[in-house]
Amino acid sequence: MKPFFFISILLLIGLTTTRQASAQTNNWAVGFRIGEPSGVNIRKYFGNNHAFDLNIGSFGGIYGTRRSYRKGVYKNVGLSAQGHYLWHGGIAKSQSFRYYYGFGGQLNSRRYYPDRFSAVNAFDNTISVGGSGVGGLEYFSPNKPFSVFLETGLYVEVIPAPFFLGLQSGLGVRLNL
Repeated sequence: MKPFFFISILLLIGLTTTRQASAQTNNWAVGFRIGEPSGVNIRKYFGNNHAFDLNIGSFGGIYGTRRSYRKGVYKNVGLSAQGHYLWHGGIAKSQSFRYYYGFGGQLNSRRYYPDRFSAVNAFDNTISVGGSGVGGLEYFSPNKPFSVFLETGLYVEVIPAPFFLGLQSGLGVRLNL
């Protein structure tokens, strides 16, 4: 609860502080993302059109906590860490509207309920690793140090269930530092 409170205070300060309008493409950004995965979002911009994006939070809650997986099901929300190397640029000549896309990886931890344990409702804690891709749009508010983004992507698991696919999308806010 403390990290959410801290981020909320930072965003509130950012919303009330005026600044020259710019796309903040050479700085850090921190915020939160609601979607799959949901959680804290940190972005580091570098160069003219590159960034690294990190999401740390929960996985499996938006599209339903119960999902068929291997020879069993997931019945809960798990933890996730996701990182993407991004390319980004302005839409037309606007510095307020920007696009981005990128590729990276994801690590998840969830409870897996195998069919063989269904009589006793037992589970295994499962760690999964896979690749992911993302594409999105971001709006940088004029005279404010925050941005709003909407993105979608795909997760393709490698271990332990090769080719398990997960649609991912999210909406969020970042404070550009």
